[in-house]
Amino acid sequence: MSELLHPYPAGEADAILDATRAWLERAVIGLNLCPFAKSVVVKKQVRYALTAASDADQLLAELENEFAHLAATPPAELDTTLLIHPRAMSDFLDYHFFVAEADALLRRLDYEGVFQIASLHPHYEFAGCDPDDIANYTNRSPYPTLHLLRESSIDRAVAAFPDAEAIYERNIDTMQRLGHAGWRKLWTD
Repeated sequence: MSELLHPYPAGEADAILDATRAWLERAVIGLNLCPFAKSVVVKKQVRYALTAASDADQLLAELENEFAHLAATPPAELDTTLLIHPRAMSDFLDYHFFVAEADALLRRLDYEGVFQIASLHPHYEFAGCDPDDIANYTNRSPYPTLHLLRESSIDRAVAAFPDAEAIYERNIDTMQRLGHAGWRKLWTD
């Protein structure tokens, strides 16, 4: 399910949402970067919330609304939300510091242990990695995105997935085998 949180020019919202869905299908599910993603996509339990927020305060307000929406919706109907914010936090360093604010909001709203935020960004960079390191692409999305997950869903998925803590290392291995040329090919096929 998709929702525009603010109006966008004709066609722009569709292009953003289409790119995000393609990334989820080709990279996250297609490369099995998240072994838990396919089931929620198939069950249509993913909310694509596109915001026109252009600064940290607006984005925090949108994030608060999305937490409330997720909390008020049964998990069988809505399991996870992608809060896509192409107009805010396009600089990765700004985004990186913003994620700490987002986590603080989660705690202030008393959602710690209920929800978790995963950070995704087109310029994502792990600490100690070069900007071009292919490992960074495990968390690179087409647009800055806050992924809101239910802790209970994570717990169930981890219990069902053997050696869940090895996913991170497996993802880096996958990206290293794929390489930059393989990543580019993923988007041209």
